[in-house]
Amino acid sequence: MPDDTGSVIRPGAVAGDNGMSAEALRRLEQMAAAAKRRRRLQAALPWMVIIGMFVIWEIAVKAFQVPTFVLPAPSDIAASMVKWWSPLLENSWQTLMTTLIGFGLAVVFGLMLGVAIGSSTLLYHGLYPLLIGFNSVPKVAVVPILVIWFGIGTVPAVITAFLISFFPIMVNVATGIATVEPELRDVLRALGARHTDIIRKVGLPRAMPYFFASLKISITVAFVGSIIAETVAANKGIGHLMILASSRFDVPLVFAGLMMTAVMGVAMYVAAVTIENRTTGWATRGQNDQQQVKFGGA
Repeated sequence: MPDDTGSVIRPGAVAGDNGMSAEALRRLEQMAAAAKRRRRLQAALPWMVIIGMFVIWEIAVKAFQVPTFVLPAPSDIAASMVKWWSPLLENSWQTLMTTLIGFGLAVVFGLMLGVAIGSSTLLYHGLYPLLIGFNSVPKVAVVPILVIWFGIGTVPAVITAFLISFFPIMVNVATGIATVEPELRDVLRALGARHTDIIRKVGLPRAMPYFFASLKISITVAFVGSIIAETVAANKGIGHLMILASSRFDVPLVFAGLMMTAVMGVAMYVAAVTIENRTTGWATRGQNDQQQVKFGGA
């Protein structure tokens, strides 16, 4: 029906106190409820997938009567973790410490070298072939050399974790800085900005999403480097414990070591994602808003 101004008001579209119609308010409430359901599903989905995987694993092992020394059931692995909890915690702590030290060194040197290579064409062409060739060398082949140089212990594990996690950080930071638009550089130079100002105020913020993407990769592969070194030359750590367990054919304990490594890797990945969301949330803000709107039906 028309109002005093001659415009038509649809039935059920009564304006509220804030000027919004009842239909628009209902739509906003539906979108908020849908977004809340989506967040709950996102929080529960990883646990549902993990629990489902272990249930299927347990059922398959029991149904096909797989021997324990071939593939232990999750219940056998849990029993082994309870039985050997003290050695598992002690060796897990050693692996975590060596991994964090090597990863920290990789972050520092990878960030510094990435900035240098990304901001200098001469360094890019001069160092990139050498870095690619060095990264292509299997790290297992480097561990015996590290043992000769530093002996058996923590140092080879730290260096191996550093070597295996350094390259992704360096490449991503260099890519983020090198992909700053030439037009933007020219405009900033015309406004009086120096090369260091462009790198510090434009290049580094531009490289931060690349940097955190590399962190999520490097923190997981850093554990691989530590355990590789511990299996070859160490007297402590998860890798050393797994070698001892495999020599006694204690396969559940071997899998328990793998589970502890997986838990530590997931925990470090979550920490990297949390820091990323707090520092570079602006990079994915539009994408997250768009996903929420789509889920809400807009």
